[in-house]
Amino acid sequence: MKTGAKFFITVVSLAILYAWTINYKNDIQKAEWLIGTWENKTQRGSIYETWTKARNNEFSGKSYSIKDKDTIVFEKIRLVQENKKLFYIPTVNNQNGGLPVRFVAKTISENKLVFENPEHDFPQIIAYTKITSDSLIAEISGTKKRTETQTDLPNEKSEKIKT
Repeated sequence: MKTGAKFFITVVSLAILYAWTINYKNDIQKAEWLIGTWENKTQRGSIYETWTKARNNEFSGKSYSIKDKDTIVFEKIRLVQENKKLFYIPTVNNQNGGLPVRFVAKTISENKLVFENPEHDFPQIIAYTKITSDSLIAEISGTKKRTETQTDLPNEKSEKIKT
């Protein structure tokens, strides 16, 4: 093969590789739309979920409410990219002995995240669906007392609360 042809093939191969790496996003990057504070308005008041980027491979989240001037945190969450898998790891006050529970991602896209742990009592599935840049639906579902249960939690982006 002539030197010119080898050079041409090398340049084309490098260009294709470069184009692929520019467009490639690891799974946690696809979840960056979660970052910020989200508000779920209920009859008993608002519940907030705040996400921040802890590291390149980890987001940190927490669920809480505000009563008077007190912040009551009831769940801490880690979203972690490990060994090419994405994990949702909540630690909920007064559940599971205070230990974290791991859910593995089953669906990861630019507007939907679905995490599963079939061994967990409830929920077995936790999902987030981006509706717009300012709204999402959080969903918990699975079997509870031998009955299929699903709870949808509509959330709106909140600029009021930053904790």
